Amino acid sequence: MTRAQQDIGASWLATAGLRPTRQRLTLATLLIGDGQDRHVTAESLFASAKKQGETVSLATVYNTLRAFCEAGLMQEVTVDGSKSYFDTNTHDHPHFFWEDEAKLTDAPSDQLVIARIPDAPEGAEIASVDVVIRLRRKT
Repeated sequence: MTRAQQDIGASWLATAGLRPTRQRLTLATLLIGDGQDRHVTAESLFASAKKQGETVSLATVYNTLRAFCEAGLMQEVTVDGSKSYFDTNTHDHPHFFWEDEAKLTDAPSDQLVIARIPDAPEGAEIASVDVVIRLRRKT
């Protein structure tokens, strides 16, 4: 990781008021150091950190991703109720889930039209609407 990439990671943490611990800075730099949005799982980010020679536990990766989400730096996208992906693009947008590859990608927001959603039950409010479009390759 270059110094410029680390600076980007440190700035990203600062925007949310998060202290730049070594682990947070390492993971932030891996996530956004090149300026690109990412969809990662805790396991894939853990593997990327290990590949870079960084010493960080999987539990720390999970905890850090949760802290990034709570700080508004990322959003969690759950697929199948059990698999979580973490997205650095925090704007509302739909996703494609590629079943064959277990991969999450952005779907074009301008092509999505939701005409109406059901009213929330009494005593509840809608917090968000997640759209995940499941895809598989044609055979």
